[in-house]
Amino acid sequence: MKNLFILCLILTIPMEVFSQIKSVSFSPEKNQINAGLPLPSEERFLIQGLIPSGIRRVEVKIFKTNKKENSAETYTWKAAYLSNPSDFEIYVAYPLRSNDTYTLKFYYFNSTDTTEMKAVKEAIHENLETYLNANFVVNKKEIKALVSQKAMLVQLNEIVTQGLSNYSHQLDQGFSGFSDVVKQKIEQIHGIKLKDSKFNLLKKSVDTKGTDNAYYAKQVIDQLIDLTKAETNQYLRSNLLMLVDIREINNYPTEKKPNYLPINIGYAGTYFGGGFNDLDYGTSAFAGISMPLGNKNFTKILGNASISTGVFFSNMTNASQTEISGPLIGRPSYIGLGYSLFRILRFNAGAVLTSTEINNKFEDVTLYPFVGFSAEFHIWLGLKR
Repeated sequence: MKNLFILCLILTIPMEVFSQIKSVSFSPEKNQINAGLPLPSEERFLIQGLIPSGIRRVEVKIFKTNKKENSAETYTWKAAYLSNPSDFEIYVAYPLRSNDTYTLKFYYFNSTDTTEMKAVKEAIHENLETYLNANFVVNKKEIKALVSQKAMLVQLNEIVTQGLSNYSHQLDQGFSGFSDVVKQKIEQIHGIKLKDSKFNLLKKSVDTKGTDNAYYAKQVIDQLIDLTKAETNQYLRSNLLMLVDIREINNYPTEKKPNYLPINIGYAGTYFGGGFNDLDYGTSAFAGISMPLGNKNFTKILGNASISTGVFFSNMTNASQTEISGPLIGRPSYIGLGYSLFRILRFNAGAVLTSTEINNKFEDVTLYPFVGFSAEFHIWLGLKR
C-alpha cells in the first residue's frame, strides 16, 4: 500500500510540472483564429494577437453557437498605464466543450479625446433634460408625472447606460445609477400641489420673480435636471474608452477529444465483522473500470467522482480462517464510488460481493463493505476506420 502511494505521487508530479497552457493567435485583418484549426477543448488556453496603435482595451466574448450572447463568458485585456503595447494576450479561464461550435466576438477600444468626451456629455445631458420635461406635466393644481417614481429613476439610469453603450470605463467602474439625492428630488416633485394658480408656463419669462406656483414648478424641475447632469459629469470626469471595432467569428469548432477507458488498480480492505478490538477484515489488490459522473474540466465535485466495478486479484480469509471467494468468477467482485484525491490517486468505497465454497458449491453469498485506494489510468479507445 505504501509503495503504491509513492508510485502515484511520482507519476503525478511530472504531469503537473510539465503541463503547459496552449496559445492560439487571432488575426483581426483576416478575421481568423488559430490559423483555421479547431480551438483547444477541455483545457484553459491563451488568445494572442496584434493590435493597432492606440488600442487600450480588448474584450472577447465566447459562447456556444446555439446559445444567446447573454450566456457568454467575457474576457478582457487592458494596456498597462503609460504603455504602448503592440499585442494583447487574453487568458480563457473556462474550458470549451469538446467537438462543439462557438461564437467569438472581439471588441477593440481606443482612448477618447476631450472633443469626443464633450460630445458624449452633451448628448446624455440633452436626453436627460428632454425626458424629464416630457414626463412632468404642470397644471393649475399640481405637477403630474406620467410615470411612477420607481420607473422614472430606472429610465433615467437607462438613458445614461444606453448613452455609454459604446464606451468603457478605464477602471471598469460601470455607472452605478443616480444617487438618493436624485431619488428624493423625484419624490419631492411628485408630492407638490399647486393651488389657485392662473398661468400659462409658456408665457412666463425666465426673469419672472416672486412666488408664482408655475415659476416654482419650473424651478424644481430644473433643479432635478441639474442634479442628473451633475452626477453624470462626476462619472464622466475622466476620459472613457470608445469602442472602435468589432470582429466576430461564428460557428467555430473545437477539438474533438479522444475517448478513454479509466482503469483502476489498487489495494483495499473488506470488513467482515467485529468491533474495534476484534476487527475481522481481509485485504487484497483489485482492478476494475470506472464511469465518471461528470467532466472534471467543468465540474470539480462530480468531475472527480465516479462509479467503479471490478474484481479482487485474490481471495481473502476471515478471522475463522474461512476463505472468502466470489460467486461469479471465483474472486470477490465489487461496486463502489470513487473520488480522485490527486491527479491519479483515488479513494474508493463500496460493497464487495463474496461467497464461501463448500463441497465445490458456492454458498452464503454476502455483501461486505470495503474501502481502499487505487491509481487510475486512462486507456485510449480508438476505433479503426
